[in-house]
Amino acid sequence: MKLIIAEKPSLARNISGAIGNQQKKNGYFEGNGYIVSWAFGHLFSLCDIEDYLENPPADGRWTIENLPCFPQQFRFTLRRGSDKQVDSGVVRQFETLKYLCNRNDVEAIINAGDADREGEIIVRLCVMHALEGKKPFLRLWLPDQTNETVRAALEEMKDESEYEMLANEGFARTYIDWLYGVNLTRYATLKTGKLLRVGRVIVPIVKAIYDRDMAIRHFVPEKYYVGRSAEETKGYTVELTSKVKFAANEKHKVEELCARYNQTGAKVTAAKRKKDEILPGKLYSLSKLQNVLGKKYKMSMGESLEIVQNLYERGYLTYPRTNSEYLATAEQGKVKKILENVAALGYPVEFKFKKSIFDDSKIESHSALTPTYKIPKKGDLSDAENKVYSTVFRRFVAVFCALECKAEKTEIKIAVGDLEEFTLKGTVILEPGWTKYDDYSQKDKMLPPLEKGDDVNVNFMPAEKETTPPKHYTIETLNNYLKNPFKEDKAAAKEGAEENDEEDYKAIFEGLELGTEATRTGIIDNARKSGYIELKKDVYYILPGGEFLIQSLLQMGISMDKYKTSEMGKALKQIFHGTMTVDGVLKLAEKEIIEVFAQKELPPEDDFDDGFVGDEICDCPFCGGKIRRTTFGYGCSKYKEGCKFGVNRVICGRVISKKNVYMLLTAGKTSKIKGFVSKTGKPFDAVLKLEDRGAKFDF
Repeated sequence: MKLIIAEKPSLARNISGAIGNQQKKNGYFEGNGYIVSWAFGHLFSLCDIEDYLENPPADGRWTIENLPCFPQQFRFTLRRGSDKQVDSGVVRQFETLKYLCNRNDVEAIINAGDADREGEIIVRLCVMHALEGKKPFLRLWLPDQTNETVRAALEEMKDESEYEMLANEGFARTYIDWLYGVNLTRYATLKTGKLLRVGRVIVPIVKAIYDRDMAIRHFVPEKYYVGRSAEETKGYTVELTSKVKFAANEKHKVEELCARYNQTGAKVTAAKRKKDEILPGKLYSLSKLQNVLGKKYKMSMGESLEIVQNLYERGYLTYPRTNSEYLATAEQGKVKKILENVAALGYPVEFKFKKSIFDDSKIESHSALTPTYKIPKKGDLSDAENKVYSTVFRRFVAVFCALECKAEKTEIKIAVGDLEEFTLKGTVILEPGWTKYDDYSQKDKMLPPLEKGDDVNVNFMPAEKETTPPKHYTIETLNNYLKNPFKEDKAAAKEGAEENDEEDYKAIFEGLELGTEATRTGIIDNARKSGYIELKKDVYYILPGGEFLIQSLLQMGISMDKYKTSEMGKALKQIFHGTMTVDGVLKLAEKEIIEVFAQKELPPEDDFDDGFVGDEICDCPFCGGKIRRTTFGYGCSKYKEGCKFGVNRVICGRVISKKNVYMLLTAGKTSKIKGFVSKTGKPFDAVLKLEDRGAKFDF
């Protein structure tokens, strides 16, 4: 017998169905030479800090004394609920796996976790904790869950040792996320008195939305002038807008420019018309699919991933968490069979072997999302499922469509002497081809019938315009940013354009992206559930909780930005490629965390250390109570008895340290503090002086 451990019950059912002739037992299927059992996703999770302490706090409260925590050996425990108790169903299923792993007739164990680094370690952990002794360990790698694919994969299994680097990367990612998340979440929470979820990826995602929303909030529009002409030539209005901009107080300059342009006149210097083929878009990666579904149907990333995952588990789509828009050359045979099924439905498709479709260099682990051999029948899918499936299906049909989309493209260049050249572009669809089956947004744009040498009538006039603020992040633009946070913002390439994506794939393969296709959706959902961001239709906005998170971290000197997160992502990829060890990456993470906790002795004028909520500073100079650090400042313990003395923790953008508050209350004033910022944004230094039961500036 061979024991297959699937990541989830649904996958176990599909594998069992493909094997055939199996009987349902209590927690597994058996028959035809195989036993198929399952985990419930993560059966194991990393232990909490308290599990590493000899004398953990009896009340379970977090304390700064236990931080930072760097386990010499990370330990796992069966997954606990919010009440810190292990679910009885989890215990039962693990006991079943333990029994099956150690059955005398089980000669080999097969890892059937999802085909990614997370799925790799989910089943490994089960076997590591269940198996007593050693048995052959194999890997079942499934790009989809159809019967044909499962049966073929069972014949082509590799030894689990060949996936050691993937497992190392998975364990390292789990460890460093624990180190950052547990240590910095507790540190930030103790500092602010509010639960702040600080994670390696969640913070730069929230900060990107925060930065964009702050730029919009503080944007001040500015007027400017350009020269514009809209005169008729040969019965057509020819619109020309100069790229030369003038400030609001330079109207006289744009008037001079317009006069020169009108005096010079305009002439067509080139007119090209050619028949061309418009190509369909690429096959979908998960994030590109989520972009389309968010824009067209206002589906959140969480909703769309849940549906795609469900379609995958039912065998209708290939593995969803892919970052590639290409197919592997080894998949040609499979694609031909799928195309036969699609053609049988009446779609005009044909096999094409092109670099824009098949490219091994742009596949890390999984190829693009496509339909499988199994095509749903009418009534099999809900309305939402049909929207998702048809989006993937229609793109597949478009890519392999036998009918070309033919168009006439026109480009006309018009010069105003040697002062400026204008380019007009137009496209007219002659034969729709694949656009009958997939979305194509570009409308026909006809240009006037001008030829080289024609004079163009112009009458340039000053046109007043206004600068516009940046746009809020949408599902599409945030996804694009997270895939390559260092790429300059560019207008989205028009559908069908031959876009050079080398830079994006290089960033993905180097680990520069923020999050991965497998984790990004869940992290963004956590940010929403934590009250940091909200999604309205397909637009993200920062919430007060998100503002508090980012501002608090900045004040604490915790820089979880895209640069540090990407550097850690690169290190994880180096583990996968064998150029760095797990211990090496852990040391990098520990070094960054130690820097956060390091208490630096600074002079009062530069000191930002505001301690932790509950810290006692000194006696209240007005009532004899105790001045303690609170969430938003420093206040008297006798406030309920009428003492209203308090000092804000942040004044004019500057954190007021415990040391400065002590000086203020014991000496009546501080030394000069550096780094205040006025309402107009001007930096200044000042002394804080105790006055009228509060702090006043003394310059």
